[in-house]
Amino acid sequence: MSRPSLGHYDVVVVGSGAAGSSAAIASARTGAHTLLIEKLPFLGGNSTAVLDTFYGFYTPGSASRKIVGGVGDDVVERLRHYGEVLLRPNTYGAGMGVTYIAEHLKVVWEDLVLQSGAKVLLHAFVQDVSVTDGRITGMTVATKSGLADVTCDIVVDTSGDADLCHHAGFGYELAGEIDPAQTLTTTFRMINVDNERRATIGKDELHRLMAEAADSGDYDLPRREGSDHITPIEGMTATVMTRLDQVEHRDGVVVNATDPEILTRAEMRGRKQAVEYARFLVDRVPGYENAALGALSSQIGMRETRRVYGDYRVTKDDVLGATQFDDQIALCGAPIEDHHGGAGTGTTWEYLPDGEAVGIPLRTLIVRDASNTLVAGRCFSATHDAQASIRSMAQCMAMGQAAGTTAALATASGEVRAVSAGAVQDAVRAAGVILSMEDAE
Repeated sequence: MSRPSLGHYDVVVVGSGAAGSSAAIASARTGAHTLLIEKLPFLGGNSTAVLDTFYGFYTPGSASRKIVGGVGDDVVERLRHYGEVLLRPNTYGAGMGVTYIAEHLKVVWEDLVLQSGAKVLLHAFVQDVSVTDGRITGMTVATKSGLADVTCDIVVDTSGDADLCHHAGFGYELAGEIDPAQTLTTTFRMINVDNERRATIGKDELHRLMAEAADSGDYDLPRREGSDHITPIEGMTATVMTRLDQVEHRDGVVVNATDPEILTRAEMRGRKQAVEYARFLVDRVPGYENAALGALSSQIGMRETRRVYGDYRVTKDDVLGATQFDDQIALCGAPIEDHHGGAGTGTTWEYLPDGEAVGIPLRTLIVRDASNTLVAGRCFSATHDAQASIRSMAQCMAMGQAAGTTAALATASGEVRAVSAGAVQDAVRAAGVILSMEDAE
């Protein structure tokens, strides 16, 4: 029995996180008939389901410079239309963060995507992909009504986990195969916090209190250097505290959080950890005496699972050397932020030269094994170390905008490599994207 068709599109974008929503907006604005497919009931991925702060807009260091514009600017401007947005320094020196109300961002992404002319399909999982000679011609999508097919000319994989490339059989590195995979985090928000009293202690004292509580045996706190921060809502703080390993070894094979069993356990354990950290805050941290757990993240936060092999892979040396590329389509000044597993171990930070940024080449968004497929966001083509820098949210927006623009331009030929880097750079620069430090604000 044949399946129903969802239609044919010039460009299909799979995954609506910061990269995917930006890709859909850019593709539709460039004139392509675009479909955005999302598994959740709202857009935004980690930006709405897990977090409340954009990092990567600004370089860290002695002089903060804004290095991401374009769609990212549109998002922040629209957020300010709905409510307050805070600009605040990162706890670990990663530059200024843009903290927003996640519920507002859900609506902002919808506003911008729909106004661009793109079509949205929520509650939809890609289950299979049709590939001929390295060309994706269509995909099977699971919906509430059952399986359905969609065909397309160009595809952008912004699923975070490289689901589309996985189903297509394109090459990728599974996090944990070579380097240790970064850990998972369930975030949570606390309400009724006395922010003035909370501000009487700094990061080091908070970490001392965590270690003291963990060593007492009264609390199960696997991470001892987590953070909390203020939000635009009075008396509400948001946290990045929990830590869960994601890799298992089965018969010598690495299995990570793309496995449904591991992901199921991680989701449940993450919520259990969050409740424990909330108890610790109320019991031990100034300002939280009358606070309560207000909300858990809608899903667990994943930093890396699969990283696609593109025409080029950004490396640690590229990042720390602030390498510039002839085909760069965005900039990143964020440090390498590598979250380790194991009880009591911490996150390691490695910083770029003061005030500098690495370029993100267009070649890292072109899937090596495909002719009509692009990738953007945390599953783009990079080594473990480099991805731990460039996965910042603002960079995901910038990559998404470049991928969506390239996809739309590629519909003329059906080949992503037929679009010159210069044409993409001209288009995104005209849309407000910052491509060099000479243009940084």
